Amino acid sequence: MWTTFTTARSRFLGLMFWFSLSALSLSAVMIPAITGSTQGEYTQEFRLGDCTFVAKGRNPFFVLEPRYWLRLEGVEGRDRVEVTITVLKDTRLIDGVETRVVEEREAVNGELLEVSRNFFAICTETSNVIYFGEDVDIYANGVVVSHEGAWMAGVNGARAGLIMPGSFLLGSRYFQEIAPDVAMDRGLNTAMNLTELTPAGSFLGCVEVVETTPLDPKAESTKAYCPGIGLVRDDALRLVDWSERR
Repeated sequence: MWTTFTTARSRFLGLMFWFSLSALSLSAVMIPAITGSTQGEYTQEFRLGDCTFVAKGRNPFFVLEPRYWLRLEGVEGRDRVEVTITVLKDTRLIDGVETRVVEEREAVNGELLEVSRNFFAICTETSNVIYFGEDVDIYANGVVVSHEGAWMAGVNGARAGLIMPGSFLLGSRYFQEIAPDVAMDRGLNTAMNLTELTPAGSFLGCVEVVETTPLDPKAESTKAYCPGIGLVRDDALRLVDWSERR
């Protein structure tokens, strides 16, 4: 957007969301997080054949505008982690759709760990942001050692997933990636109308998504997204700066 389970990959999932909550009460609305594959089915069909896709713009929760960026930092175990997410000017044609490239760079204790280039487009009929795949470079000692987690819609049975729907519905379950045996991340909308405190500021009306994968039923990641900003919390990481900060 958006999830890392076997590597430090894909913290962008669900990135850059903003949410209008004028019709809701001021108190937070939450449901219990459901881990692994314990309850409920996750949607895999998104009627993409009915979509007219664009590679630039916003839905209510997601920014695909070139030069928009976010930076998150935090401590995971004994490691200092920094993640920078940037919407590039580049596009790429994937499975017949022009997609926008979003780059994510992750460093641990100042050393580059991973660079991923992720491919998104917006369905104009629904405002859904669709995820078409990613290229992944994983580094060790400054050298690329793996491309683990890379996938592309239309290749080896992979299909596009849903990073974030145009309407945030509490309890919705959906696959974000559909690449069998490679990447099967999925999201569960667990809370909205949250207040998030970060080094970059305090934000109201935020939403929360819990991410899991059937490839590792014990794995779980929790993210929060705030109106007009996007990703502000990714497990232990918090937003420290973004391109539109005043």
